[in-house]
Amino acid sequence: KSNVAPMRLAFCLAHARRKFVDVVKLTGSSEALSILARIAEVYRIEAKLRGESADTRLTVRRRETAPIMRELKVQLTELSEEVSSKSALGKAVSYALNHWNGLAAFLEDGRIEADSNVVERSMKSVALTRKNSLFVGNERGGKSFAVLASLVNTAKLNSVDPEVWLADVLERIISGKVPANRMDTLFPWAWKAEREAIARQERRAA
Repeated sequence: KSNVAPMRLAFCLAHARRKFVDVVKLTGSSEALSILARIAEVYRIEAKLRGESADTRLTVRRRETAPIMRELKVQLTELSEEVSSKSALGKAVSYALNHWNGLAAFLEDGRIEADSNVVERSMKSVALTRKNSLFVGNERGGKSFAVLASLVNTAKLNSVDPEVWLADVLERIISGKVPANRMDTLFPWAWKAEREAIARQERRAA
């Protein structure tokens, strides 16, 4: 039986925010401005938490951000009953409510970001090679390219050298050192934590 926890889809708060920014530009809606003000408070807290541990982020988010998000959901729910679903504001509200579980996922896991901006920036290098990907040979090659790009960028986001990590992970898998039900220990963040723990032990023993 695998020890890997079920995957949860997290949505980008910045994408939801942009829809309300567009509403303000289009109509000057005071309701949209109020929603943006609440989202700004969430980002103010996130800025304060930048660089903190996942546990610290989760603790502060539960204490400070969760009440703001609850108020935001109440406001969105009330608006959904008052405005036309076909209006610009109604569409923005519907998007936020329909994706709420994913938008609020960062409140339950300190490792999750409130938005995907960091990931999107890291993937720019992949977008720049889009033309080169036309020559990967076939569909299977394209999928392999996409998987490799995802692995490399995930390692970078966790401050792990992709080449060192991949070489070690592939060697462990091929040699059978890591059983199938322990593959989660090879994720970049888990691999990095293991390396750091070993280094601390070696320093204490020296």
